[in-house]
Amino acid sequence: MVACETLSEKLTGYFDHELDPRVAGEIEAHLRQCVACSARLERDRRLRAAVQRHLPPLQAPERFRDRVRAQVQAEARPPKRGPGLPGWLATAAALVLGVGSGWALRGWQSTQFGTMDFATEIVASHVRSLQGGHLTDVASSEHHTVKPWFAGKLDFSPPVPDFTSQEFPLLGGRLDYLGERQVAALVYGRRQHIINLFVWPGTDAASPPSGSSRRGFNIVHGTADGMTYWAVSDLNQAELSRFAQLVAADLMPSAGPP
Repeated sequence: MVACETLSEKLTGYFDHELDPRVAGEIEAHLRQCVACSARLERDRRLRAAVQRHLPPLQAPERFRDRVRAQVQAEARPPKRGPGLPGWLATAAALVLGVGSGWALRGWQSTQFGTMDFATEIVASHVRSLQGGHLTDVASSEHHTVKPWFAGKLDFSPPVPDFTSQEFPLLGGRLDYLGERQVAALVYGRRQHIINLFVWPGTDAASPPSGSSRRGFNIVHGTADGMTYWAVSDLNQAELSRFAQLVAADLMPSAGPP
């Protein structure tokens, strides 16, 4: 019988029908008897359904696929000198190299503002945060409570602006992971809408807020005073752009409110 503590290790394979029938049967038997694990399974089903509704299927870039094919062909050829690897091992090595290069390429692409892949990743993080219990690690409307909470958890000190007087109240913050690095996620409200503001140090020159949309969510991003910021919400584009302008103005020491 599968124990509760090992279910999480097998749940993804169970969802994707990758387990052998014996293990899948053991999981199903456990779920029939365990209320807690059944509830967790249902939560995960809902999360998957929400992500699938809001996000397009991701495909590897053609350049990445060409690189994998080329490396597989190159590594599969017998070397000119010295002992060769068995064909299956050479192919496996090539695939490992190709996947590693692909992840490196993805990490590079993720730093480019406006790329579809990164905007999709932003929306995915936003959707995940809206599931029960994932929105904030520290829930507070106080700047002096949220900002110190990040101390020692990140390799930078995130700005935590207070826009309560502009009717964008701070709700809290959490740690998130985007573009293969940890970032600060600040949570704001606007009437019944939630805004996720992702912030981390950037290396690009300052750029004004720029808007786009993905799967029904609006996104605005830019850079200011060495910081990159992305705001995402189902709030209308005009109000989200106004919010992003406030963020940009707050980040620039010499700038006042727009």
